[in-house]
Parts: sequence; structure tokens; C-alpha cells
Amino acid sequence: MSDLVFLPAHQLAQMIRDRHVSAVEVFDAYLAQIYKHNSKLNAICTLDEDNARTRAKLADEALARGEHWGALHGVPITIKDIFETVGLRTTAGYIPLKDYIPQQDATVVARLRGAGAVILGKTNMAELAGDFQSTNSLFPRVNNPWNLEYTAGGSSGGSAAAVAAGLSPLDIVVGDFRHPLGY
Repeated sequence: MSDLVFLPAHQLAQMIRDRHVSAVEVFDAYLAQIYKHNSKLNAICTLDEDNARTRAKLADEALARGEHWGALHGVPITIKDIFETVGLRTTAGYIPLKDYIPQQDATVVARLRGAGAVILGKTNMAELAGDFQSTNSLFPRVNNPWNLEYTAGGSSGGSAAAVAAGLSPLDIVVGDFRHPLGY
């Protein structure tokens, strides 16, 4: 099922809805890809494996009952580490936020959850999204999946590397977000 990790999110959603593949199978394919490649790429800085697996199982159970959560029902995604995710560390690559656990989701995250997305984790980025390279003081530099000698750029380098390497079919990098520092 490793070919699953390079399919577009809309196709994965259709395959899950049509029960050609389960949300758990899709999750497992991405998790295997993450374990295989992320240690070299440093694209995903916070993995939420347990909660994502639970959500994928719930997505499959909901489909079995005839429930449909939305356009991304059961599709695993990642979120740039600048966006608040309730109960999941959000650092923005900034040392003072290294242990920050938000009490609410950013608007875009709430809408993605409402559309049925399964959040795999957070992607590495430039500190406070303020550089052209994805480097910060909390996590190792994001490497380009095509040449590990190069960075993946920034400020959304973790997002770009994750999607390019098949660690995530979709990552949110811009939009309406509540900045962790309140501005």
C-alpha cells in the first residue's frame, strides 16, 4: 500500500468513502513512510500517532454506520507548526513556546477537523515563520527530500518536504490563524 502515500488527498478521500481502502490503512501507509524517511528530513516535528490512529478508526466506524464527516473524511493531514491545534503542541519553532499546548484550534484547523481530516502531526518551519529557510532553535533543519545537502526552503519547508516525500497528502501552510503569541 506504499503507493497510497503519493495519491492526492481528494483521491484518498474518495477511496475511503467508497471503501476501497480504510482510513486506518491509509494512516498506516503514511506512518510507515514517516518512520522510514522523517529522521533524515526533519519535516514532521510533532507526531500525534495515537490520536491520529484513534481518529482513523473512528472514521472507519462512522462510515460503517453510514455517517459521512465531510470532504476529508478519514484523510490524514499535517499542519504547519504555526497553527494552534487543541491538545497538540504548537511551537512555531520558538523556544518560549516549546511546551505550549493550545486550548483551541486555529480556524483552519477546526474547519479541517470538521471536514473529517485526521491530523497526523505538525510540520517543522522557520522560527515564527520569519525566514526563507526552515531552521529554528527547537528542531533540526528541514532537509530537501531530493537532496539532503540542501534545505527545503521556508518558512514552510517542513510542509513542503512532508508532501514531496509522501509523509502527508496535504498540509496547511497559510490562512486565517491565531498566532500563539496573540498577534
